[in-house]
Order: sequence, then C-alpha cells, then structure tokens
Amino acid sequence: MEFHPQPQPGTATPWGFPAPERGTLPNGLTVLRCHRPGQQVIAVEVSLAAPLDAEPKGLEGVATIMARAFSEGTDKLSAEDFTAELERCGATLDAHADHPAVRVSLEVPASRLPKALGLLADALRAPAFPDNEIERLVNNRLDEIPHELANPARRAAMALSAELFPADSRMSRPRQGTEESVARIDAASVRAFYEAHVRPATATVVIVGDFTGVDLDQALADSLGAWTGATAEPRPVPPITADDTGRVLIVDRPGAVQTQLLIGRIGPDRHDSVWPAQVLGTYCLGGTLTSRLDKVLREEKGYTYGVRAFAQVLRSAPPAEGATGAAMLAISGSVDTPNTGPALADLWTVLRTLAAEGLTDAERDVAVQNLVGVAPLKYETAAAVAGTLADQVEQHLPDDFQAHLYERLARTGTVEATAAVVSAFPADRLVTVLVGDASQIAGPVRELGIGEVTVIAS
Repeated sequence: MEFHPQPQPGTATPWGFPAPERGTLPNGLTVLRCHRPGQQVIAVEVSLAAPLDAEPKGLEGVATIMARAFSEGTDKLSAEDFTAELERCGATLDAHADHPAVRVSLEVPASRLPKALGLLADALRAPAFPDNEIERLVNNRLDEIPHELANPARRAAMALSAELFPADSRMSRPRQGTEESVARIDAASVRAFYEAHVRPATATVVIVGDFTGVDLDQALADSLGAWTGATAEPRPVPPITADDTGRVLIVDRPGAVQTQLLIGRIGPDRHDSVWPAQVLGTYCLGGTLTSRLDKVLREEKGYTYGVRAFAQVLRSAPPAEGATGAAMLAISGSVDTPNTGPALADLWTVLRTLAAEGLTDAERDVAVQNLVGVAPLKYETAAAVAGTLADQVEQHLPDDFQAHLYERLARTGTVEATAAVVSAFPADRLVTVLVGDASQIAGPVRELGIGEVTVIAS
C-alpha cells in the first residue's frame, strides 16, 4: 500500500503587528488606515473625545444613551430606514461609551464600503436623536439595570469601583449610569452632550481591511470628510486617585450558594516601563488554566471553575500633560459558599509565596509562548487590528506600541516579571469585594486578617 507523502511544514513567515498610515482630513479628523490584503470585511473604529468624566453631574449615562442613539436616524433617514440601509450594505454598526471616549464601530464588506461610510458619516454629522427613540433607549437602559445588579460579577465590579475611588470621581459610579441618573436623561440632554463634545477635530477614525479596488481617499472625502464642526481644545484629564488600604466589602446575598470575589487596586498603565513585565507576571499568576491561582484553587482544592488575574487600562493621559493614567489590577472568580474562607486563605498564600519565592523560568517561558506566540492568530481579523489601534489612540500611545510590546515581552526576564506582579498585587494592599451570603462567609473572612470587613445590602 502506498501512502501520500506526508506534507512538510513551510518556512515560518515573520510576523509583526500592522503599522498604520496616519493622516488628517481637511476638517481636522485624524485617520489611521491599515491595508490588510485578503481582509474583505473592513473594520472602522471611530473614537470620539467624549469621555465619561465629561458627563454632567446627575446625568451619568448620557454618553451611553447618545452612543446607542447614533443608529436611530439622521437628518436624511428615519431610524427604520437607517437600519434598512445598513442591512442593504451587509454592515453592522455598534457604539458604546467608556471612560476614555465614545467608540463607534462599523464592519462592512469592502465592496460596500463607500455607501456604509456615508451612513456612518450621517450618523455622526447629523444624528436625529428623536424624542421617542431617546425615551425608548432610556427605558431599555432602566430595564437593564436590575439585571446588572442581580448579576454577581457586575455587582462586584460596581462595588469595587465605589470602594476604590473617591465619591466625587466619575470612576466611582457605574459606567452606564445609575437608575436615578438615567431616569433624568431626555433628548435635550443627549443633544447638548453631543453638541458639546462630538466634532471631527477631536475625533479619530481607524480603518482596516483590503482596500484593493477601493478609492479610499475619495470615499473618506465624500463621507467623513464632509462632517464639519468647530475646533476645541483637548479636555484636561483629571488625576486618578484611589484608596487601596486592605479591606473587605461583603455585598450580602442571603442564600447564595456561591461567592463572587473581586480583589483589586489600581496600578501603572501602558505608558509605564513596567507594563510588559506586569503583563507577563500577571499572566503567570492568573492568566490561564496553568496559572498559579488555578493550580491551587481549581486543580488542587476544587473550590472554583477558574480564577483570573488581569490588568485593564482605565484611562491614560497625554504624556505632555504630566498626568498619569491607571489600570485596574484585579483577581476575579467565584467559589462555593462554604469554602469562601479557605479559598481566600489559599489565594493569599499564593500571593505571599510568590513574593517570597518568585516565578520560575518555566512559568515565564510558557507565558511568553502563549502571549507572543498566539499574536498572529489574535489579529487575524480586521476588527481585532482596528480595535487595538483605536485603543492606542484613546490611551495616547504611539502607533507602533503594540508591535514593540511583543518584542519587550519576549525580552522580559523571570526576575523582572516577578518584581512586577508582586508590586501589582501586594498582599496587604488589596480591596476585596465578596458578593455572597454574609451570614456564612463574614465570620471566616474576618478570621483571615486581610482587612476590616464591612457588610452592605445587595
């Protein structure tokens, strides 16, 4: 019997994160374009300089309602007609608000790009913000809030923000507003927020995909290039302060069979030279199934299905302003109620052991392989590339930051990674939020001595 010759692997092709071409349209709109041959679905990300701290006090959530309302009609099309035109293009349009900016995302086949860019431009240039649609969006948001409060993970995140940040900081309050603040939002407040903060001169569009056969310059000029608006000075970026005194907050959920845990503090963002080592060390601590936390809490003890450690950038400031940004450094997961105390004890043991003994070279090598080795797969789609480039814009990073990050990760040693993760998660400077049955977990948690324990109603 003859078998077909076994295929042999070819020569590996060098990979690097795509470098965008940067330019500016006559109306002041910054454009980052990245030609990606073969990517027939083009991704467009628009970053609008309308951060959450720009929301009027008492109207938290107005940025979210404005973002959702961009697809609810323009000066040319009703909400239904606008949606129908998007569907004819085979396009999707999404938007959300976060601490750095409002982000509008478009995906469309390359052959329909000029038409879809025209619709996107109309949505940004002249959104209708009809009273009835704003009222509907507000009611939808009010309906969402009870579900979010009922979700242990979301409730823990809200409680941690409120505990970490000062009460007068926008970061202490839910990103999409509270029931009280959202109920005050109407079409007039949405229009006022739009007029105050949305303009091409302070916006950036990122467009990624295969531009073969597409006159991109003309398509941009005919669409987003026709968007006009007054210039404006960049908003000052308020400093980020937080109190990471070790303490425990229990959000009482009587009868809960599991405890949701979220342990966190703030730390350096991507502008800090320690970022690559922090990413590497945090991955070793809780980034995957083979991490330290999972080995102990999941594999050895069976307390949980998984515990993760991560660093999420909250907001960055332009380096020229002298302000500093911050990232949320956190450990999250859930454990069964009777083992909440033992699980936390073991988690703190992992942190203290890490500080005393450090990471191993084997752990560091696996983390580098997983973080750097999978990068080509992570950025296979145009949307993934566009999203990362837009993140860099909002975090005031250079366009080649992501490309150099992988080089820096590969060069980071075990000692550097250990020092960074120990500094990121000091055992005595962590705020712990537990969403669970206080009657069962408060006593064992107090015995751990990881900080003063406070119980609040859910």
